[in-house]
Amino acid sequence: MFNLFKKSTPAEAPKQPTAAPGDSGHAQIHQTPDPVAITPPAEAEHIASLSWAARLKQGLSRTRDQLGSQFASLFNGGKIDEAVYEELETILLTADVGVAATQSLLEQVRARVKRQSLSDTHQLREALKQSLLELLLTLEQPLHTTHKPFVIMLAGVNGAGKTTTIGKLARQFQAEGKSVLIAAGDTFRAAAREQLQAWGERNQVQVISQQSGDAAAVMFDAVNAAQARGIDIVLADTAGRLPTQLNLMEEIRKVQRVINKALPGAPHEVLLVLDANTGQNAVTQVKAFDDALGVTGLVLSKLDGSAKGGVIAAIAQARPIPIRYIGVGENIDDLRPFKAAEFVDALFA
Repeated sequence: MFNLFKKSTPAEAPKQPTAAPGDSGHAQIHQTPDPVAITPPAEAEHIASLSWAARLKQGLSRTRDQLGSQFASLFNGGKIDEAVYEELETILLTADVGVAATQSLLEQVRARVKRQSLSDTHQLREALKQSLLELLLTLEQPLHTTHKPFVIMLAGVNGAGKTTTIGKLARQFQAEGKSVLIAAGDTFRAAAREQLQAWGERNQVQVISQQSGDAAAVMFDAVNAAQARGIDIVLADTAGRLPTQLNLMEEIRKVQRVINKALPGAPHEVLLVLDANTGQNAVTQVKAFDDALGVTGLVLSKLDGSAKGGVIAAIAQARPIPIRYIGVGENIDDLRPFKAAEFVDALFA
């Protein structure tokens, strides 16, 4: 698969950076005047040639395959009875829809069956699809960048995909004609800084980082630099942490406060990146990070590697925070705004 953050060869090394007016001088600014074009391998080119609907369907294949064989026997045209509802409940629970969301969906399905006088399980399938769509529509709220600079702070546990998500978001915003600055605030993991710096070198995106391990200082410098240069979007990375690590959760709250000090009202968006493979644990993460930071949007990554896509319904039931983006692959275009109808169609295809 396409490696978004492949490191530069010596020939691609950027020129020595210089601080621009308005910078504090505490952080390092990595940029190059000559972006290097990225040529994806044949497999990535093939995926890129597919429509988004086809890529979404392909990305959700594991979840759909798990549900498909069970749905095939359940929705075979037989009579709707209590045994069918019990089997449907089991299927939803095994797909990581969660207890609360499963009960809510079943109540809605039962009401539809009664209201529309449905009699066989072919019709029950459509009733389930419509009930799921209604639940997920509450999460469909696109991200609008209403300030300049618009500061987006990303959080999540290690391995959730924050760094890759930042790279993909930077490319998307650039495609919209917006200027981007990246703050490498994950000062605990050197690889994260290196990945973001490599991304900046290839795409003429400014990356601000430092070696001292002071994430708050990086954020302060980045926001000030963005204001001085008229940057449109600031993507602020943070170190991964578990919700149970109370001292680290307090550190990320400090980072958030420093961003607000540098630019009152910022961060304008707090994105929590979730790995779909974690299933119900994703719900726990949403609650903990939201309680700590006031999460305003979610990114659900790695749906292509999981049979637990039903966790989106669990999130909608437990903490209905908008899902701004979903990721269904490693290709640069495999991060897109969440569309409930597209997701449900791909799940039931």
